[in-house]
Amino acid sequence: MPLKAFRGPKVWLWRWRRNPLKRRADVVEAWVVLGTWLLTVVAGVLAGLAAAGAVEHGLARERAEWQAVVARVVEPARHTSSPHGHAGAEARVWAEVRWTVADGTAHTGQVRVEPGSKAGTPVTVWTDPRGRLVGRPTSASEAALRGTLVGGLVGMSAAAVPFVGGLALRGRLERRRMEAWDTEWARLGPQWGRMV
Repeated sequence: MPLKAFRGPKVWLWRWRRNPLKRRADVVEAWVVLGTWLLTVVAGVLAGLAAAGAVEHGLARERAEWQAVVARVVEPARHTSSPHGHAGAEARVWAEVRWTVADGTAHTGQVRVEPGSKAGTPVTVWTDPRGRLVGRPTSASEAALRGTLVGGLVGMSAAAVPFVGGLALRGRLERRRMEAWDTEWARLGPQWGRMV
């Protein structure tokens, strides 16, 4: 017979109703369940919003600080054949480029360029405030998407901590309640059998 048949229909908020059979353990468990849900929601939302905001703020700072600079190819880029031998399927190749930053210092680095680019060919690169090569900064919409994804993952991870803690505490309360019932049954069970 399924366990549900012994429990009867599920009654919402039964731990909060007045009942002469309600024990102290039921009240404690009700507060544990309520506290667990509140902490789970609050921790998840706050951590998720904080993480999303931090990611979006960092990416916005990159958009503001990183700048596009015109660099020049130093040596001709070599042609490479496609790994599959298809004509016209050549990919971009690595080449050394040189650029000058605002203070006049020259920098060099490796970037991908079109195959066959000649020395002096202009290439747009992105640099940080120190003049180092960086990738293209994310757009505002890409940053919002990335912030949402990171915020969601961080929020779920943070929410899992109070949720799992609440489950563990509730399991411990359940074990203590069962031990108390076993003790009471050991004491009263033999008397009940004689009265029948």
